[in-house]
Amino acid sequence: MKPAILIIGAGQSASQTVDALRRKGFAGSLTLVGEEPELPYQRPPLSKKYLSGALARDRMPLRHQSFYDDHGVDLRLGRRATSIDRATRRVQLDDGSTLAYDTLVLATGSRPRQVTVPGSDLAGIHSLRTMSDADRLRDEARPGRRAVIVGGGYIGLEVAATCRELGVEVTVLEMADRVMNRVVCEPVSRFFHEEHERHGVRIVLGARMQEFLAGADGRVRAVRCTDGSEHAADFVLIGIGVVPTDELARASGLACDNGIVVDEHCRSSDPAIYAIGDCSNHPSPHYGMRVRLESVDNAFEQAHSAAANIMGTPTVHDRVPWFWSDQYQHKLLIVGLAQGHDRMVLRGDPAKHGFSCCYLRQGELVAIDTVNQAKDQMAARKLIAARFRPDPARLADPAIALKDCLREPPPAA
Repeated sequence: MKPAILIIGAGQSASQTVDALRRKGFAGSLTLVGEEPELPYQRPPLSKKYLSGALARDRMPLRHQSFYDDHGVDLRLGRRATSIDRATRRVQLDDGSTLAYDTLVLATGSRPRQVTVPGSDLAGIHSLRTMSDADRLRDEARPGRRAVIVGGGYIGLEVAATCRELGVEVTVLEMADRVMNRVVCEPVSRFFHEEHERHGVRIVLGARMQEFLAGADGRVRAVRCTDGSEHAADFVLIGIGVVPTDELARASGLACDNGIVVDEHCRSSDPAIYAIGDCSNHPSPHYGMRVRLESVDNAFEQAHSAAANIMGTPTVHDRVPWFWSDQYQHKLLIVGLAQGHDRMVLRGDPAKHGFSCCYLRQGELVAIDTVNQAKDQMAARKLIAARFRPDPARLADPAIALKDCLREPPPAA
């Protein structure tokens, strides 16, 4: 009997796992279960080109139906896995059917973090994770309407930029003292804050929500903050981050801690079950800590690592991650993880709309934020992986290529 691999989830990591397994010669049964009725599709455009209407729905799938047909994949779309019986290696779906597996891959992703203040269930309050979410948000985003976006992170600011392009009046409420405070340094925050204000976005820092206020029609009409201020809204987007979708794993007894805990081979506490993408909490040998990463790059790379291990080729997942965000005409690219850095070197001039912020830890380049600086970002991927130790003075000079900023040895005696 041919071995059976079951994949739960239908995002980037799930689709890529299918491709990687078949490319590596897996000839057994392959089944993919996804809660949404659509084929696995791109998620980054949801807050940008898909939301604006610049990218049509038929261009969203990562791969078309013919790919899954050609690779003999049993697609169970519009179905939700409700339980895992690890003893018998069977998964039950919400329609009552069960699927057997020899190896199970959990690629369940993440979901938007919710708010629980009074009025949070009013009509006109949105989150953004699916194409259906984006469709509903696009219906709201008409010229002259007023949007309040709760959260000044990637999603909130990307949607703010798109809404301004659509002619919507936008207010962003951010609880912290600067936008994107958890992911970028102060110069990058300041640059994007100023760019959004230049495009007409009103940003309120230190804002703490108290309640959503309803209008006579029962829809949200304003957001009230704890300082008593009210911010008028025809619709609201909640963009305060995501949490891992690990309930299925928890219910089956798998180890979970800010995601499904896996080892360096993407294997969970059950050797027959792997977890990849946004839902997995994995060790990073390069950085010496456990991480849960929300990025297309990590989903893609973990899919390849898991597939290799499933196929019997021991492969340690140890990649330097990278992330991106498009806002207006500007591209923010982040390489590496800046936690624990002890020095930041600014490279270039933010006023010229092209600069990088380099993070050092004990002299080693561990991460970089780049704004419209593709060359620095591309070089940094290799240099960070190689544990590059630059000369800070040379690093601060944008005229010197990043790879040429190596600390020079002392002169010979």
